[in-house]
Amino acid sequence: MTLLKKRVPCLLTAVLTISFFLTLSACADVSSSDDKETVTVVSTTTMLTDLTKQIGGDKVTVYGLMGSGVDPHQYRASAGDITKMTRADMVVYSGLHLEGKMGDVISAQEESGKKVVCASEGIAEDRLIINDGIPDPHIWFDVSLWKEAAKTVEKGLEELDPDNGEYYAEKLVSYTEELDKLEEYVREKAGEVPEEKRVLITAHDAFGYFGRAYGFEVKGLQGISTVSEAGTADVSRLADYIAENGIGAVFVESSLPVKNIEALIEAVKARGFETRLGGYLYSDSIGDGKSGTDTYISAFKHNIDTIAEELNTID
Repeated sequence: MTLLKKRVPCLLTAVLTISFFLTLSACADVSSSDDKETVTVVSTTTMLTDLTKQIGGDKVTVYGLMGSGVDPHQYRASAGDITKMTRADMVVYSGLHLEGKMGDVISAQEESGKKVVCASEGIAEDRLIINDGIPDPHIWFDVSLWKEAAKTVEKGLEELDPDNGEYYAEKLVSYTEELDKLEEYVREKAGEVPEEKRVLITAHDAFGYFGRAYGFEVKGLQGISTVSEAGTADVSRLADYIAENGIGAVFVESSLPVKNIEALIEAVKARGFETRLGGYLYSDSIGDGKSGTDTYISAFKHNIDTIAEELNTID
């Protein structure tokens, strides 16, 4: 009994100590910049996470809310996400209703006095694609527009952390040069596809800016948002178009289920024409490290390589 009494305080102390360190660990994922050398930024989409890392370099710690393959149209912020945003120095989101189900959460951060940056804010309205009064949020598919987003993020970082303003400005220049090279590469690959073959059929209408910038006719099974499911009428309409125009390949997106495209392929077959699955494209999310497409640039190159290769093999 005496031995047990001696052990109880020791055990209690050990439990309290472990609990203390677990609590510290749980709170340490996003902490205030007062006690560290870098500022912390929480970004929404994978594209923005990469962009912020490119501009922020080793002066910024970036926490992305959405992982590879996550659909931002459908994403709802968790309690943990809200905690991360609250503790961060800055929040970066895409805007144009891309993160539609996070609107109230983002507004609350702004109202609290948090530094919040909308990456699409600096893009002139006349450069946006407007469908039925609704702006297309998929601006990253036009590299020239993504350069504007990069400027906006850099400006936000410079305002947040003016002591490192020159560093961010230099990173922006360097990254813009990389985007210039990417744009040249995309135009060259697009030029390899004959004009009559430049028809891109995808799971949802995410590639409008891509089509406008690089000379492709683009049609999606769903509209610019994935909130509403594609119906029978949508499948029938697009199947008619594919069969009538002899479109030999359609593409699925990494952030959407393949079932809708498979249904489309079957509907085309029922009309006496066969089209095939041309490959997977990154639309509302970039890839991961295993795929080698975990940056905006590498994912974009994957897309144009896949599109050019598949469309060029159509008879």
